[in-house]
Amino acid sequence: MTGMPPGLADEAAAALGEDEADAFLARAGLVLPDVAAALERLYGDRAGDLLGRALRTALQAAAERPTALRRLDRRREIDPGWFQSPRVQGYVCYVDRFCGTLRELPGKLDHLEALGTTYLHLMPLLRPREGENDGGYAVADYRAVDPRLGTMADLEAVAATLHGRGMSLCIDLVLNHTAREHRWARGWLAGDPAYAGFYTAFPDRQLPDAYDATIPEVFPDRAPGSFSWVPEALGGAGGWVWTTFWPYQWDLDYTNPEVTLAVLGEITWLANRGVDVFRMDAVPFMWKRLGTTGQNLPEAHVLLQLLHALTRVAAPGVVFKAEAIVAPDDLVQYLGAHERYRPECELAYHNQLMVLLWSSLATGDARLARQALGRMRPIPPATTWCTYVRGHDDIGWAVTDADAAAVGLDGFAHRRFLNDFYSGRFVGSFVARGALFQENEATGDARISGTTASLCGIEDALDRGDDAALEAGLRRLGLLYAVVYGFGGIPLLYSGDELAQRNDAGYLADPALAPDNRWMHRPPLDWAATARAGDPRSLEGRVTALVRRLADARRGQPALAGGTESEVVDAGSDAVLVWRRRHPRGGTFVGLANVSARPQTVDADTVTGFGTFPCVAGSDGALPVEDGRLVVPGLGWAWYAEP
Repeated sequence: MTGMPPGLADEAAAALGEDEADAFLARAGLVLPDVAAALERLYGDRAGDLLGRALRTALQAAAERPTALRRLDRRREIDPGWFQSPRVQGYVCYVDRFCGTLRELPGKLDHLEALGTTYLHLMPLLRPREGENDGGYAVADYRAVDPRLGTMADLEAVAATLHGRGMSLCIDLVLNHTAREHRWARGWLAGDPAYAGFYTAFPDRQLPDAYDATIPEVFPDRAPGSFSWVPEALGGAGGWVWTTFWPYQWDLDYTNPEVTLAVLGEITWLANRGVDVFRMDAVPFMWKRLGTTGQNLPEAHVLLQLLHALTRVAAPGVVFKAEAIVAPDDLVQYLGAHERYRPECELAYHNQLMVLLWSSLATGDARLARQALGRMRPIPPATTWCTYVRGHDDIGWAVTDADAAAVGLDGFAHRRFLNDFYSGRFVGSFVARGALFQENEATGDARISGTTASLCGIEDALDRGDDAALEAGLRRLGLLYAVVYGFGGIPLLYSGDELAQRNDAGYLADPALAPDNRWMHRPPLDWAATARAGDPRSLEGRVTALVRRLADARRGQPALAGGTESEVVDAGSDAVLVWRRRHPRGGTFVGLANVSARPQTVDADTVTGFGTFPCVAGSDGALPVEDGRLVVPGLGWAWYAEP
């Protein structure tokens, strides 16, 4: 077993004092074998020297950690599953579109608190490059805030205010790439030896073509391939720089350990500003190998495990969230589900649940959801899902051909149907007002943009003045959020959904945003509409009341705590999604959602609790039982729990 680097104990005592040093060294000792093994796996003979440097980076961050954050660390070390509590409920927003600036944000927290929010995810706010910047994901400086939003001091003040209200702060951290304007990239171009090997460039197309032969394109219409020509690269001779996403986002080369140590320094520095949760962006792409897709490689997992372990040594109250929109079998690995559990990320997006809910609403059939969710591998008990109806991104139809075939569908045809349905091109749909994003005419692939309300048919119903269609649209929205809030994990409410905000065409007036129709579902929060949210007769009042009701009911259900999985159950109706949770400390919880517009019945004896457990929340109150079957209204939902 690798021992502690010589002199580290004395350095820790000098930097932290006896008590804090003891805690630091205990944390380091717990992860030392895994950290040493990860460094050896990634960097071979250099691992010994790197171990000391990595732990000293963590020590420096621990020494600089503010007292208030150390107290928070202690509480979370006592309660390491703090993020698994049913009281943890999230809200996701862009600062400028929510309230303008970071300085204005603390004054808006009453709105979030009333919705039950205890976890606030602020979308990209670190300083991006000027001009086009992929919605803030082309970061030019990890240690500065976008000046249009405020300063790093403002972000620290927001974090402190959130902590004072019992809320945690999540921000995005882009790990795969930086903006070409980042000081690391500028130093690399200039030949500064401190940044040698931070990025990858090739003098001709031989290797880029070989890599591109197996790597799927992310943005095929506007940024084909994975490499961009940069005349200044390779000492001015020019070279093909690795750019998985956009030409101005240069991929970091993690085969260089200096990159890994530099990124660790940025993570721990930001943690000391008060960040509780890092949404680790684009993690599947962090390691490359010729002849592969360039995603989900074993080394990417080892790298993430290494960064996680070292960050927790410095800041044990911090957790990671994986932004990995990949196949289910690949996804669970980012939560550490390997042959041997290896802590990697505590949180991940339940993309499958989101996609399958929209698919079920389009078909009025829950069989595909039951099939796909039922075969997902369990996640480690120390982790949990983030469940959501939609987020800032487009919706890609992650339905596998195998799952589709298992319920008699053709995978390609079904994915095309969903694009047609939610873009309003399918005759007989409930007139969703989505838009196709990144349509690839060669492959027929596309994704969907649009707000939840517009995809549920609410926008169309309002435009036509159709009260019955509006009611159906609201029931769809309510059903989606009822599943998300009742499935377990951390439910995320996307900004504006609490008011049923519709698509926003205002982005078209901004030349920087106009080419990207995802901005249609990122509308500025309508604060005038929040004033109407108190009127139960208004649209906003009805949706806000629903969200609050879900939040209140969820807090009282210990079975919705993390640490266990939801089991999808066949209750005798192909139109009703039924799931059950059994928690060792929280009893049994059962949820059901009728994805069809017509009433359905389910077998009350199939699922323990039906007909005997009280209904703790529902769209239509407690459901009647007729001849041993529960009657579920069209687009209705209910939660039952063991008393």
